[in-house]
Amino acid sequence: MPVQYYIFLSIALFCIGIMGVLMRRNAIIIFMCIELMLNAVNLLLVAFSKMWVDAGRIDAAAAQLFVFFVMVVAAAEVSVGLAIIVMMYRNTHSVDINILSRLKN
Repeated sequence: MPVQYYIFLSIALFCIGIMGVLMRRNAIIIFMCIELMLNAVNLLLVAFSKMWVDAGRIDAAAAQLFVFFVMVVAAAEVSVGLAIIVMMYRNTHSVDINILSRLKN
């Protein structure tokens, strides 16, 4: 399968994630859209690493290690993001991000 298909799919997923972050007000939906953007970037990294491994530019283990680090960062982001959403819900009994402007005072 050509790399252009992976690039197109990754760009489409990333654009869907950006639109979700910019248009929604629910913290959980925004969080899911950020995860969608991270997965789009991860798909692109996997596609390029496969392309570079096939071309002989990098070792397969180096490409897999890089993708693994991206997945570790995404898992850490999930745990921190969910903790923030849970604490926001405990304080305000809502996950609407417009309520966060009231927390300044």
